[in-house]
Amino acid sequence: MTEKQIVHIPMDVPRDMRGEYEKNYLMLTHESGNLMLFAGDQKVEHLNDDFFGKDIAAEDADPEHLFRIASKAKIGVFAAQLGLIARYGESYPEVPYLVKVNSKSPIVPTEQEDPFSNQWYDIQQVVEFKENSGLNILGVGYTVYLGSEYENQQLQQAAQVIYEAHQNGLISVLWMYPRGKAVKDERDPHLVAGATGTAACLGTDFVKVNFPKKAGVDIYAAFQEAVKSAGRTKVVCAGGGSQDAKSFLQSLHDQIHVSGASGNATGRNIHQRPLDEAVRLTNAIYAITVEGATVEQALNVYKGQK
Repeated sequence: MTEKQIVHIPMDVPRDMRGEYEKNYLMLTHESGNLMLFAGDQKVEHLNDDFFGKDIAAEDADPEHLFRIASKAKIGVFAAQLGLIARYGESYPEVPYLVKVNSKSPIVPTEQEDPFSNQWYDIQQVVEFKENSGLNILGVGYTVYLGSEYENQQLQQAAQVIYEAHQNGLISVLWMYPRGKAVKDERDPHLVAGATGTAACLGTDFVKVNFPKKAGVDIYAAFQEAVKSAGRTKVVCAGGGSQDAKSFLQSLHDQIHVSGASGNATGRNIHQRPLDEAVRLTNAIYAITVEGATVEQALNVYKGQK
């Protein structure tokens, strides 16, 4: 079990909201300092490509599959758009939620136009929804495409999202992806470190990035640059495309215990599986991320031996 972490409350959290912020942070991380984020925002980001087709469980075609997993498995938080949460939240009130306040489809390629994911909801609307619904909403998320010709608008929106979230005691998570025609290699470790440093300057609590790739280098050692660049902003890694369970859990373990990441944000590797398997894999991910389990121990959880 990882040690309980000291919560560094940012100074943009008002004094009368510090208790709410700390409560949400400890609940979201299960008092570990690490985040296990179940990503359910891909219905827009990837359209139906990740939810229907060969090697994808038939039940994944139904959006409720995401909520069934989130309600049965051990997670830190389930991230989805407000509209989806509003449709299913009444049936799953026990789930801890994070509202994704911007999203875009992949239809227009970067080669045609640099990406811009405009904000759908302001934070006051999220707060009103939280109060009216009674749901357990712990935070908000926003995607920035660093290097896009529209980055100035996205950075401004991200700054406002984070500030307003903290004003209301909510936790902020940035999806930070270098992307656009000016970006030659969005997985370059040095560029990814620049992205996590930018996230720190925006003041976010967590930043989600794609794990870098670079031939001929120890990539887990190289990723330490991104963790250090983020400072007190915690770095979590995107889960990426589907892998076999053992390879995925090994990568996750090394991202945390070699590179120093503070968790993961996993979608496809979970929800493309049948419910029982998806829950077991989620619990295995949680075991490594929050409970400090070894890969072998996590595999036992996945196999239903614990």
